[in-house]
Amino acid sequence: METYLLDWANLLLRWLHLITGIAWIGASFYFVMLDNSLRPPKKAADGERGVFGELWAVHGGGFYCSQKFLTGPKGEPLTEDLHWSKWEAYTTWLSGMSLLAVMYWIGASTYLIDPRVMTLSQGAAVGISVAFLAAGWLFYDTLCKALFGRDGVLAIIVFVFVVLADWLLHQVFSARGAYLHVGAMLGTMMVANVFFHIIPGQKRMVAQIRAGEPVDSRPGQIGKQRSVHNTYFTLPVLFIMISNHYPMTYSHPNGWLVLVVMMLAGVLIRQFFVLRHRGQVKWWLPAAGAALIATLIVLMAPKAVDAGPAPIAFAQVKPIIEARCVACHAAQPTQPGFAQPPKGVVLQSPDGIRAHAAKIGETVGNGYMPLGNLTGITDEERRLIVGWVAQGARQSD
Repeated sequence: METYLLDWANLLLRWLHLITGIAWIGASFYFVMLDNSLRPPKKAADGERGVFGELWAVHGGGFYCSQKFLTGPKGEPLTEDLHWSKWEAYTTWLSGMSLLAVMYWIGASTYLIDPRVMTLSQGAAVGISVAFLAAGWLFYDTLCKALFGRDGVLAIIVFVFVVLADWLLHQVFSARGAYLHVGAMLGTMMVANVFFHIIPGQKRMVAQIRAGEPVDSRPGQIGKQRSVHNTYFTLPVLFIMISNHYPMTYSHPNGWLVLVVMMLAGVLIRQFFVLRHRGQVKWWLPAAGAALIATLIVLMAPKAVDAGPAPIAFAQVKPIIEARCVACHAAQPTQPGFAQPPKGVVLQSPDGIRAHAAKIGETVGNGYMPLGNLTGITDEERRLIVGWVAQGARQSD
């Protein structure tokens, strides 16, 4: 019953995380587009009111005019009916952290710990996870404060920091857990930018406007800096969110480098759209991103397996699958933590094994399965399974 309820918690939290993530990223993309598409106000009176820029748009059968005031309206009170874009971010992070706890903390032995990488207790793994996310934010925040106004240098150092964090996590956690924690670190940076800088800075400016005091523009400048960072983090984070469905990425021997290339491709593609909103169309940016991904596809293509001259019989493979795989991949799994077979794959019969032979060969061969090597499969057993699949996965001799 406990495992069944955890599965429901996983499902509902994942659904909530997806919904709120769409709302947050959609709002972020919209306001970045709006900010980069502003034109000087056409009416002189609007400029006198403090309008910095405006954008006319059409959507849903209506026409809209969005205006931006850098330090609030001049000569008129600031409306009390202000919309604050914050709960999308907070709920996305809270649901994501809850999902992290359900899957990777409670299920640390399955999803987070890989004895082949580092032997850890559940408590130690969870402690490292929490400490890493906190340290990542503190280091990033310190960099932003120290290098404020030097955006180019800051961008390079932050990128190097993320790459180093990616590599370090692969020396501690399972590959899947490492990927997830890179995404969680970036997501934590993003929501902390909102919570500690963007919203408090806006509140200070609002208070100064309503008090009739001179408005300090620095909080707005800081908020703009952090908002720009958030928009470049989005595509890497979205890739990491879906990567757990594609073990060919994180289970690759150089999975950390695969993630670096995919993140860089995401940043280049996002930069194209940011500049396009300003009227600058630089097709080399998405082309470079696509070229990086295409290069990965070519370099990561599976190599032909030399199965050797001796035929491998199904009778040699079947007991290995029964001993190492069926504990999870059964109609009624016996492995603790599994209420149902992962992805509905059942390997209790020859027909079930035959239907999934190609995927068995891939995931067993690249070390992704069994998860965390919970069932203790040996290298020789992996070789036999991969060789049998390479020979055509014959079930009769």
